[in-house]
Amino acid sequence: MASKSKILSIGGTGYIGKFIVEASVKAGHQTFVLVRESTLSDPSKSQLLDHFKNLGVNFVIGDVLNHESLVKAIKQVDVVISTVGHTLIADQILPVGIWIDDGRIHGAVEPAKSTNVVKAKIRRAVEAEGIPYTYVASYCLNGHFLPNLSQPEATAPPRDKVVILGDGNPKAVYNKEDDVATFTIKAVDDPRTLNKNLYIQPPGNIYSFNDLVSLWERKIGKTLEREYVSEEQLLKNIQG
Repeated sequence: MASKSKILSIGGTGYIGKFIVEASVKAGHQTFVLVRESTLSDPSKSQLLDHFKNLGVNFVIGDVLNHESLVKAIKQVDVVISTVGHTLIADQILPVGIWIDDGRIHGAVEPAKSTNVVKAKIRRAVEAEGIPYTYVASYCLNGHFLPNLSQPEATAPPRDKVVILGDGNPKAVYNKEDDVATFTIKAVDDPRTLNKNLYIQPPGNIYSFNDLVSLWERKIGKTLEREYVSEEQLLKNIQG
């Protein structure tokens, strides 16, 4: 059996990155994480970094904004997986990323609109350079949307009233973070994913917002008051 690819994770200490790193190690890949000097001494990251050390993860000191350190890190591996936060999206001209498919998004408003424009430019740049790539469309991550049922500024799911944007009927795909990580790592050495989009879209995970509210109502044994915000009002709220 051929040896498995060496993987470098950029953004590996971030929200989705930590799942990618763990999945990479569990799948038997020699795994590297690009970390800043400041991250190594960050108390909020100490527990995660200790966990990575116990897993046998290799730390590479560098910064996505430092060209020399980035190139040095990339030369040590076969595959780069980028999960950097949205503030650094414009700086990630890298072979693999976790994406919402820019080709399937229509009518986006700010700030998502500008972000998607940048993502599309990065895709075109990667393709123009002939860099092998796989774009992973992870869709809605459970940890972001479900703990508070997407209620603005809420820290827990609603018990009395729920705010629904639009009519609540459009369907969306919801995925567990560790499942996204597992399939992303499986794609690394799978030739079927080379220069392709990988859509992580289990059919059983597709729900409208109304569906989610109904599931929650059954869970708590209570009917919630539903407040619907029209598209027109939502756009006004965003502009404000």
